[in-house]
Amino acid sequence: MSRRNIAKKRYPKPDPNFKSSLVSLLNARILKNGKKQLATKIIIETFAIVEEKTKTPALEVFEKAIKNTTPLVEVKARRIGGSTYQVPLEVNRYRGTTLALRWLIKASVDRSGRTMSFKLANEIMDAANSIGNAVRKREETHRMAEANKAFAHFRY
Repeated sequence: MSRRNIAKKRYPKPDPNFKSSLVSLLNARILKNGKKQLATKIIIETFAIVEEKTKTPALEVFEKAIKNTTPLVEVKARRIGGSTYQVPLEVNRYRGTTLALRWLIKASVDRSGRTMSFKLANEIMDAANSIGNAVRKREETHRMAEANKAFAHFRY
C-alpha cells in the first residue's frame, strides 16, 4: 500500500477583473514565460472584442464556448497482452474544462489574424456558436471514443 499523501486539488482564485475562476484558468493557459500582465492584457482585449461584436456580456459568451468545447469522453491508450487499445473513458469536469481551454487556445494560435486577442475572440465566438476548430476537436474525440466502444471493458 502506498504511503504517499494524495495531493489535494487546488482551485484557482477568481480573476480580479472579471471575478471568474474560469478566466483565471484561461490566464494561466495563455501565460508564457511568466508574463502574467501580458496574458491579462490579451484577455481584456479579447473580451472587449467579443462584447463589441456580439453585443452580449463577454463572460457569458466565454462560458458558453467552454461548455460547447468540453468533452464528455476521451480515449486513453491501454496496453493489454502485447497490443495497445484505445479505451474510452469518461472525463471528469475539471479535466474537461482544462482540455476545452487548451483546445481553444491551440485553435486560436493556429488561426490567421492580426493579434492573439483578435484570434482568441474569433475562436471564442465560433465555439459559442458550436463551430470552429476547438469544437471540431471535441467532436473528433467523441467519434474516437464511439469507434472504440468495444474496448470499454478494459477500463482502468
